[in-house]
Amino acid sequence: MSEVSILDSRGQPVSSSHHREFPDTAHYAASRDARELKVWNPWLASPDRDLWGELDTLVARQRDIVRNHGLASGAIQTLVDNVIGTGFMLAPKPNIRVLGWTREKGREWARDVAAQFRTWACTKECDVAGEMNLGSMTALAFRTGLMHGEALALPYYIERPGSPWRTRLQLVDPDRLGTPGDRIGDPAVRMGVEIDTYGAPVAYYVTKRHPFDIGVAMFGIAEYERIPARTEFGRRRVLHIHDRERTGQTRGKPIMSSVLPRFRMLSDYQRNEMKSAIVNSMIAAFVESPINADQLIDLFGGPAGDRVAGFKKYGAERANWESKLDGGAVIPLFPGDKITSFTPNRPNDIYESFTESIAREIGVAVGMPYELILKDFSKTSYASVRAALMEAWRFFAGRRKWICDNWLQPVYELWLEEAVNRGIISAPDFYALRSAYCDSQWIGSAKGYVDPVREAQAAEDRMRIGVSTLEREAAEQGADWEEILEQRAHELQVMRDLNIPLSAVGAARNAGDVANIDAVPAPTKEQTAP
Repeated sequence: MSEVSILDSRGQPVSSSHHREFPDTAHYAASRDARELKVWNPWLASPDRDLWGELDTLVARQRDIVRNHGLASGAIQTLVDNVIGTGFMLAPKPNIRVLGWTREKGREWARDVAAQFRTWACTKECDVAGEMNLGSMTALAFRTGLMHGEALALPYYIERPGSPWRTRLQLVDPDRLGTPGDRIGDPAVRMGVEIDTYGAPVAYYVTKRHPFDIGVAMFGIAEYERIPARTEFGRRRVLHIHDRERTGQTRGKPIMSSVLPRFRMLSDYQRNEMKSAIVNSMIAAFVESPINADQLIDLFGGPAGDRVAGFKKYGAERANWESKLDGGAVIPLFPGDKITSFTPNRPNDIYESFTESIAREIGVAVGMPYELILKDFSKTSYASVRAALMEAWRFFAGRRKWICDNWLQPVYELWLEEAVNRGIISAPDFYALRSAYCDSQWIGSAKGYVDPVREAQAAEDRMRIGVSTLEREAAEQGADWEEILEQRAHELQVMRDLNIPLSAVGAARNAGDVANIDAVPAPTKEQTAP
């Protein structure tokens, strides 16, 4: 019988000593024989296969954590407050080179569009239910995106009496997005999204009611509606925004998916620590008796030495002997008893450091420093706080870009298309030059200051040496630079009309060059025009 031997990648026999000395793979991380890696065997799957059957569980667990754990709820709210804040302001930026316009014409067109857009976005006319304005809908869409990993909205074109606009939006809970029973197994339908051969969404299957709404049978058959992604002439009918971690991913996943087990363990740990502390707080001291069981029977057990009767009689005697632990009281003890103080070991000495450690890991997962997660800056210096906030701001800026590109910009394009088609906004050859007309900038809430004096001086220095502009600096503080200048010119004119000295204004503008009212040039008519 021939001997069987195992050969390595070079064709040489592998001995037991050789096998122990060298790994079975070129990359140690790929070894299946290493003791610490043997049980680590994740499987490969497509992006949608990884989420299929698990997305509902991830969403349900994140909802539970956010509902019931203050740290998770605060993290979500902090993200919404810093990314969305008080909302975004539209600043249209038509591509004047493509359109062949002068700079003045482009600015005039942008002012007109921004003013008309506010009459729609700042009212509840943009909501099909008439409950929210665009700012509130944006905050809800972003929060939904954090909780689900995606948000879903349906644009409508509805004419209503007394309303100047017809474009309206309806936010839809992503739970309603799913695959009908007769399309299960169809590779073209991925968890409610129908795609073409290139992976582009063709249609969405949305239930007419939430599958677990009040009055819906628990195990009833959901009624789905197939909604095309676009109309025949290209207008969006569905806005589906979600993060993509891999190419070909059709649905998103909750932002805390990677740390949900940590949240669960932290929640259990905190609850158990609190229970232990409460139980320990109920115990003031122990009373020790010198009487053992045999002595107790001799004293209280009666002639037959009845143990049960002895215990009962001893308990009755102790119950009648009052000894309560009150402030300033002299405690009468049962003969022979002594009091032993109770020193609880709760809260645990490592409780705070353990909680902070978990909070740091959670902060990394959601893109925020743990100081923001815990709202605690007492243990950090100015430099470390500034570094932490700068790092957080990079994440917030990325999230702002994401919500603007995937939500606000498509909404603006839907509105502008209506405004152009109804003749409210002039845009010749709109469909041919659509991207040039729709180019825009979205100004978010103010970034805020850690040290207002230093940062204001830094902004002034950046503009002075030419590496920044008033437009950029104003945008970081959530303001439009043209509105600032126009308002400033108006204020100066009013001060002139009322003969109010402008020395403070002059000192702020040019370090004391302006000494009196006559030294400040009067604003032109165009500067003071609204």
